[in-house]
Amino acid sequence: MKVTKVGNVYQLTFLPGFFPVNCYMIEESSSLTLIDAGLPNSYRGIVKIIDSIGKPLKNIMLTHAHGDHVGSLVELKNQFPDIPISVSERDSRLLRGDTSLDNDEPQTPIKGGIPKNINLVPEQLLKEGDQIGSLVVITTPGHTPGSISFFDTRDQAVIAGDALQTRGGIAVSGQIRPFFPFPALATWHKETSLESVKKIKALQPRLLAVGHGEMIENPAESIQLAIDQAEKKLATN
Repeated sequence: MKVTKVGNVYQLTFLPGFFPVNCYMIEESSSLTLIDAGLPNSYRGIVKIIDSIGKPLKNIMLTHAHGDHVGSLVELKNQFPDIPISVSERDSRLLRGDTSLDNDEPQTPIKGGIPKNINLVPEQLLKEGDQIGSLVVITTPGHTPGSISFFDTRDQAVIAGDALQTRGGIAVSGQIRPFFPFPALATWHKETSLESVKKIKALQPRLLAVGHGEMIENPAESIQLAIDQAEKKLATN
């Protein structure tokens, strides 16, 4: 596990060489919030960071319900049974293995590693504008129908899950980066992803933290580059 800290954000990177998967620990004044739960073997590293910071874990929140973001969720719930798990109402269905689509959604099959046999019921179902601690929920669908991001009101950090990737070059979810194609291959709807990234850019984040790849400080130019590339690619398809 590799740990990188910027401001109040700790990035925990598992398998940094081949298939980097990031979780994030957000430090509040008197507690910690975990965003995403990584791979099945990630929980030991997550617990180690909690112990090293020395503040109690208060929340576990998910950007979306793909397997590489919920892998250690059961182990963490066993370790911290009183800590609420939060996910968007839409992606709570994916957490149950339900890949059905609503009538008003693009009728594109949901892709990626959908969890199986996770016998957990989230205590909190999140929607746009909900606030937990310093973090405000921003709906950013596209990678999955219920993907969300978290905006830190203190320092304008955005933890965006797989709405973007920075591994292999910055890209909007759904746009292939040859050296790291996996987020694109697991993306539900490219056009919706693009609109979500435009929404993230409008927040004027000072830090962009994603599920795969390094964090970017002052990311406006990089995000615009990803938007421009996605628009060009989608226009030619």
